Amino acid sequence: MNDVYEKLIQMEVGKVRADEPLANHTTMKIGGPADLFIEPSSIENLQRTMGVIIEHKIPWRAIGRGSNLLVSDNGIEGAVIKLGRGLDGIDLQGTVLTAGGGVSLVSLSVQISKKGLAGLEFASGIPGSVGGSVYMNAGAHGSDISSILKKAHILFEDGTMDWLTKDQMEFSYRTSVLQKKRPGIVLEAVFELEEGNKEEIVARMQKNKTYRKETQPYNLPCAGSIFRNPLPKYAGQLVEDAGLKGHKIGGAQISPMHGNFIVNAGGGKAEDVLALIQHVKDTIYDQFKIQMETEVEIIGRK
Repeated sequence: MNDVYEKLIQMEVGKVRADEPLANHTTMKIGGPADLFIEPSSIENLQRTMGVIIEHKIPWRAIGRGSNLLVSDNGIEGAVIKLGRGLDGIDLQGTVLTAGGGVSLVSLSVQISKKGLAGLEFASGIPGSVGGSVYMNAGAHGSDISSILKKAHILFEDGTMDWLTKDQMEFSYRTSVLQKKRPGIVLEAVFELEEGNKEEIVARMQKNKTYRKETQPYNLPCAGSIFRNPLPKYAGQLVEDAGLKGHKIGGAQISPMHGNFIVNAGGGKAEDVLALIQHVKDTIYDQFKIQMETEVEIIGRK
């Protein structure tokens, strides 16, 4: 791994660090070190980085702003590629928006609303990146990324790049083709928006933001929704019905505000969160015979 580290430093691909604590890069503020942590400064440098990773057969994964992630206390083997500065460009041509994979979804939705364009209001409180939101088809308030995406620029695990159309992304609930069938990194996304009334759009954004602030615990470190909704049931309501809101294991707590959020209440570890997740699964199955599935992505060494 030292050889790879030195090689990437010499290639000047961007920020490169060894044994970087991922607690510094996740919204839950939990996670052990990555063997190698890389924040490429451009798409070209990301592709060059991937070439080195492939050459040395190093396991890898990409992250954006670190939401929807629970990283093991033991860290991650291999390389973690962070999409940030260098992949955060924005271009707007009429109603067609192109955004880099490292762009903050919240920031983007605010900027677009001020231009009187509709379509991203649902994203005003989603604390992730454009890349991550496309990867998992993020959504809220009755809409999701698939409703506005035209195409996405992907770097695949073999080092090749291509554009995938909305249909080729094979979107479904919180899922895309990138999660299993065709692993890759979202470099850019192109969205089709609609012209609208600026005041009405901003009002809808504010309404969504206020709702999230009043009902979800973003004042504490968390990863977003922990469980997928077992439709027509809702995960948060099931947790509440099971009497689990506020339940705590170690530094991890089910939010008293919303049953589908686990917060780092102070000194929380991944093992605490995992134990709490399992307790919720067991309790809800015992009471309602419903198998709960996690929406948060759990990664890293066992």
